[in-house]
Amino acid sequence: QLTPSSFLRIGQLSNVDLNEDVHELETELPRQHPNEIPHNEKLLSLKYESLDYDNSENQLFLEEERRINHAAFRTVEIKRWVICAMIGILTGLVACFIDIVVENLAGLKYRVVKGNIDKFTEKGGLSFSLLLWATLNASVVMVGSVIVAFIEPVAAGSGIPQIKCYLNGVKIPHVVRLKTLVIKVCGVILSVVGGLAVGKEGPMIHSGAVIAAGISQGRSTSLKRDFKIFEYFRRDTEKRDFVSAGAAAGVSAAFGAPVGGVLFSLEEGASFWNQFLTWRIFFASMISTFTLNSVLSVYHGNGWDLSSPGLINFGRFDNEKMGYTIQEIPIFIFMGVVGGILGALFNALNYWLTMFRIRYIHRPCLQVVEAMLVAAVTATVGFVMIYCSRDCQPIQGSTVAYPLQLFCADGEYNSMATAFFNTPEKSVVNLFHDPPGSYNPMTLGMFTLMYFFLACWTYGLTVSAGVFIPSLLIGAAWGRLFGISLSYLTKSSIWADPGKYALMGAAAQLGGIVRMTLSLTVIMMEATGNVTYGFPIMLVLMTAKIVGDYFVEGLYDMHIQLQSVPFLHWEAPVTSHSLTAREVMSTPVTCLRRIERVGTVVDILSDTSSNHNGFPVVESNPDTTQVAGLRGLILRSQLIVLLKHKVFVERANLSLVQRRLKLKDFRDAYPRFPPIQSIHVSQDERECMIDLSEFMNPSPYTVPQEASLPRVFKLFRALGLRHLVVVDNRNEVVGMVTRKDLARYRLGKEGLEELSLAQT
Repeated sequence: QLTPSSFLRIGQLSNVDLNEDVHELETELPRQHPNEIPHNEKLLSLKYESLDYDNSENQLFLEEERRINHAAFRTVEIKRWVICAMIGILTGLVACFIDIVVENLAGLKYRVVKGNIDKFTEKGGLSFSLLLWATLNASVVMVGSVIVAFIEPVAAGSGIPQIKCYLNGVKIPHVVRLKTLVIKVCGVILSVVGGLAVGKEGPMIHSGAVIAAGISQGRSTSLKRDFKIFEYFRRDTEKRDFVSAGAAAGVSAAFGAPVGGVLFSLEEGASFWNQFLTWRIFFASMISTFTLNSVLSVYHGNGWDLSSPGLINFGRFDNEKMGYTIQEIPIFIFMGVVGGILGALFNALNYWLTMFRIRYIHRPCLQVVEAMLVAAVTATVGFVMIYCSRDCQPIQGSTVAYPLQLFCADGEYNSMATAFFNTPEKSVVNLFHDPPGSYNPMTLGMFTLMYFFLACWTYGLTVSAGVFIPSLLIGAAWGRLFGISLSYLTKSSIWADPGKYALMGAAAQLGGIVRMTLSLTVIMMEATGNVTYGFPIMLVLMTAKIVGDYFVEGLYDMHIQLQSVPFLHWEAPVTSHSLTAREVMSTPVTCLRRIERVGTVVDILSDTSSNHNGFPVVESNPDTTQVAGLRGLILRSQLIVLLKHKVFVERANLSLVQRRLKLKDFRDAYPRFPPIQSIHVSQDERECMIDLSEFMNPSPYTVPQEASLPRVFKLFRALGLRHLVVVDNRNEVVGMVTRKDLARYRLGKEGLEELSLAQT
């Protein structure tokens, strides 16, 4: 355990050489904004709490469950289906909104810039066009970055790491609030319109999760409105199940891949899973992609033709010209290796960049400036590349949205411009489907190189944006390049269509960066609408994951680790059998007696040094001969509700308590329980007694202190626990295992390492 003095020493642990003396650093720390925040990835943050996924089966809960008859249970089940349908519909509508707004704003921007470039190409002075483009980009991104940095910092990035943590059972502050959703949606629109190397697909997952968390509660705490519906679902257990449905609906709206969405929730998220949940989640995903499809079809003016199932459509891949032969399998595997290596490089660069950002760019104004810089640089790079490119293609028969002529002959367009002068989604589809010969290998090579570094620099900026599309775009570019060079080398037409290699390259690059396997295979298959490619895509993704994992971990896991979140993986570290519960647990434990003085409870809750959330309840016999055995477990939030309603023994005897406390009182206080400081307890009330018998959970999960770490871990992870009491053979409480005690141990390069805990 860390002593207070070691908190000051964390500055020394930081693995950057601090030139000045450490004593100077200690005097500087209390100042509001130090120039450097020492950050060490070998820490676990204590600011994250677990979700109470496990129901507290106290007497109130059991009485309510016994009162509910079979018909009422059926109503609850119907409500669950209704909520899932609503999640699907709303997620689809949010996706439509993002798509339509982005299309119109980006179209407007590109038309303005294109008119400007066409005007200045004839009379000279193209630098004005560059200035116009860069200024437009930077100003749009500035707005998008300001709202994220100053209003809701949680909305930065793609939101997938945060949702992954939430489904893992970590409560991340503000992650599923309405404000986050609004900022997220506006931020995504602005960052995509601002021409950054980002996609709008990742944030859809976060948006879906927020929508789910909001609807399932039947009220909005941000807007202070309570609709008095769905009150049964106001607890972490139900909320987390609905959030996994929302995340799945988000994936399915983004890619038009309902099955992929379900598998994403399974693979990335939920630690506790049941069969009914799968079916409901699939229902939500289907509804979401259907809603998006019908609204967008009506918007595009063909109401009966459902042709746009997702935000990104890779278009149809025809089997005739796109089949693959058995001798291409090794080539695909080789592409997987390349994707894994490039993905690992991307992640390693992004890791160093993020460490730099955490240390030096931690003020909101600096973050906004950096985002504007990246936007201006992106526009400049694009302009210079288009300007220097001499790769001209005939206009007829091509499907370019904004053909730039520049220095090409009449009736031709600059092919570098199709890659840069476009939203990334359109560029990906062009790389997949443009006929052979549309791109010069030099163009593709330069584009890949530039876009790789731009995308790497952009991920982790203070804007809402996903990494899915940029990685697909990088992969599609080098995949297409690979296909072209193959046909050069072999002089045969069997490798004719580079689009197929663009698809494999895109899969390899995305797999190498985010390291998803199952869900990504299915998403790619559903997005291309082609099952023939299932096998090669699976091979490519597996190879990319194996090769990438050899170097560094996936991008999302890396960002979770950089934020010091106590994340529990599927299994305990392999070499941890030597550790037992006795070595892992936290001691000493603050226990409460079954009938306890109110003053004691208030003091324990107000003690800032021990911010515990669960207290074992022991037998309150004054008789010393009897063992103080474990009788139950009570949560901080329950104690606060008891104090707020002043449920004391004396008042009950004087019949001052109007009615017995019901579960509804606990649910109404959820999810933002008042802090203990806001509850006033008078001096006389401190002397009262409080009886915890009917509010505590009388059957908490316990383990003996000899249990091995993997066994403790398995129990904790599979049941989604928050507290696990460790007892000795006389049933006395000897310790408590929480999430931080288990997440502390992880496999490093040298074997099992133990992380230290810090308040940051």
